[in-house]
Amino acid sequence: MTGIVYKSTGSWYLVKSNDGTFVECRIKGKFRIEGIKSTNPIAVGDVVDFEMETKNDTETGVIHGIHERKNYIIRKSVNLSKQTHIIAANVDLVFLLITIDNPPTFTSFIDRFLVTAEAYSVSVVLVFNKIDSYALEQRAEVMYLKDIYEKIGYQCVEVSATEGKNVSVIKELMLGKTSMFIGHSGVGKSTLVNAIEPNLDLKTKEISNQHKQGQHTTTFAEMFDLSFDASIIDTPGIKGFGVVDMEKEEVDDYFPEFLAVKNNCKFNNCLHVEEPKCAVKEAVENEEISYSRYRSYLQIIAGEDEHYRTESWENDDL
Repeated sequence: MTGIVYKSTGSWYLVKSNDGTFVECRIKGKFRIEGIKSTNPIAVGDVVDFEMETKNDTETGVIHGIHERKNYIIRKSVNLSKQTHIIAANVDLVFLLITIDNPPTFTSFIDRFLVTAEAYSVSVVLVFNKIDSYALEQRAEVMYLKDIYEKIGYQCVEVSATEGKNVSVIKELMLGKTSMFIGHSGVGKSTLVNAIEPNLDLKTKEISNQHKQGQHTTTFAEMFDLSFDASIIDTPGIKGFGVVDMEKEEVDDYFPEFLAVKNNCKFNNCLHVEEPKCAVKEAVENEEISYSRYRSYLQIIAGEDEHYRTESWENDDL
C-alpha cells in the first residue's frame, strides 16, 4: 500500500493511504535514507510504501519504503552537529511568517531560511503578519523589508490574521497546493491557519510579555486537508535556522541578487569578502544589494550559527 505521511511523532507516523483512510504506522527496523544523516528518516509529506501487520489483535502499518522527494526543508538538529532534521517534504509553497515586534523576526533568520529554500528548490512567500497592531515606525520597517525582498523576487503579503486582512490572498495562493507555514513561535501561524480554515481550530496562546516570545502550541509538524482544494502543514515555532551542508563556494548561488551580478567579479572563485574588483561588494556599496543580506551571507560562509535552538521539534535534544 502507498500513502502520504500526515503526522510524525518520532516513533509513529500517521499515513493517509491512497484510498483515503488514515493508518498508524511505524518504521520497519533501522530505516535510513542514503546520503541524509537525519534524526527523522521519514517526514511529513513523504510518500511511503507500507504493509499492514496484526499483533495482539491490533492492526497497524509498517513502513518499508519511501518514494523519491521532489524537495524538502531541512535544518540543523540541536546538539547533534552532524545530524539534521527534515521539517517537511514535497512542499509546493512555504509561507514564512514575519512579525516586526512581539516577537521580532530578524533578517538573519529570514535569509538563512530563504537560502535553504533556494538550495532545495522550495518556493517561499513572505507573510508580514499582525500589521493591524503596528505603530508608524513598525509600519515603516515592514515597508523597508518588503522593498528588500520584493526587489530580489520574493512575493510579500501583508496580513492581519485577527482582522482577516488579505487572508483571501493567502487562500488563493494555496489553491491546489501543499503549503507549509513556518516562523518563530508567536508570529501567529495557528491564528492565520484558523482564519483560513476555522474548522481546524488549532490551539493558540498569548505572547509572553516578559520576553516578547511566543509560547509554542504545535508539538509536531502535521498536515491537514482543507475544504478548498488545498493541504497545509502546520509546524512548531523555531527560534533560529541552522543552514545545512553548504560549501562556501556555493552559498552565493542561493542569493538571487548575488547570482545576478557575480559573473562580473574579477575572479571566478570570488567569495565576495576581500577580493578586489568584486561586483557583489560594489553592488552593496552602491546600495543595489541590501547590506543586511550581505551581512547574512558573510555570517553563513564564516560558519556562524544563529542561536538555532528550537522549542518543540520531535527528536530534538532540548
